[in-house]
Amino acid sequence: MPADLSASARRAYSLNPRQFMDALVATLPDGQRMIHVHNSSGLTFSLLPDRGLDIWSAHFHGLPLTWLSPGSPHRADYGSSWLRQFNGGLLTTCGLTHVGPPEQDDLTGEQRDLHGNATRLPAQGLTVDHDDDTLTIRAELVESRLFAEQLHVQRAYRLTLGEPSITLTDVVTNRGDQPTPLMLLYHVNVGYPLVRAGSRLVIDSEVRARDEAAAAGLAAWAIYDAPTPAYAEQVFFHTVRGHPHAQAALVNDDLALRLTWDTTHAPHFTQWKNTRQGAYVCGLEPGNCIPEGQNSARRHGRLVVLAPAEQQRFQLQLSLTRDPHTFVE
Repeated sequence: MPADLSASARRAYSLNPRQFMDALVATLPDGQRMIHVHNSSGLTFSLLPDRGLDIWSAHFHGLPLTWLSPGSPHRADYGSSWLRQFNGGLLTTCGLTHVGPPEQDDLTGEQRDLHGNATRLPAQGLTVDHDDDTLTIRAELVESRLFAEQLHVQRAYRLTLGEPSITLTDVVTNRGDQPTPLMLLYHVNVGYPLVRAGSRLVIDSEVRARDEAAAAGLAAWAIYDAPTPAYAEQVFFHTVRGHPHAQAALVNDDLALRLTWDTTHAPHFTQWKNTRQGAYVCGLEPGNCIPEGQNSARRHGRLVVLAPAEQQRFQLQLSLTRDPHTFVE
């Protein structure tokens, strides 16, 4: 029989609500801030305020949910490439003005690295609000350059006591005086044993392959294989049928992760399959774009541009279960 986690039962046993759910802020030896979050649902995870307030390590009843790159968490370094600083982790935010391969802008000649700067931005004004049943962590992220973009993000994570889920809300505002491209993609990275041979992706969508490598695996896009040496990544673009809310679930025999998101401003979903031996990590990626870069998005009429003072709101929920049938209709 599950424990009674009602407010009255908790107060009868303890006067400290942090016993049941809390966020502990710490500083690592290299100076990076970390927030360790635990909930009585069995879900624990760590946030990196100096890396976009992204989610790094995450566990459910002791099982790891994500792949972690060797040596991570890496300090933000604008002199190093995005891939060398890729932490893995449950959430890596891509954007805010570019998502996709490195490129030179067709109009201005500007050079852009892979997937933009969002995951290198430091969180400002960090707060942790705790009441009996909810925990909310808030901060602001700013991507700003003189005479260029002035994008501000109000980011909030919300947890409910006893529920194995995380709700992320981002409000992005253009505080500059000129229209600014907005490319935002939530790179949710799943690792072993959540994703393994026989795991499958459940989503109601139309699917197309990014390139020839993906086209070769199009018939089996939903099924994950055993680790393979020198595996060539496969990327699939999904047109999701659920509006204004969509969902996708990564499911195996005894564990499942479900993503639910608001498609109002995030109508795209990208699936990254990387079942490579020793670096087995796969991405589930809702966003307002596909990872094609500004140039391609502009040519195809897909580039979102925020007018001065314009604001857009994004919401993503990650939920876990040990009973995968509850996430599969």
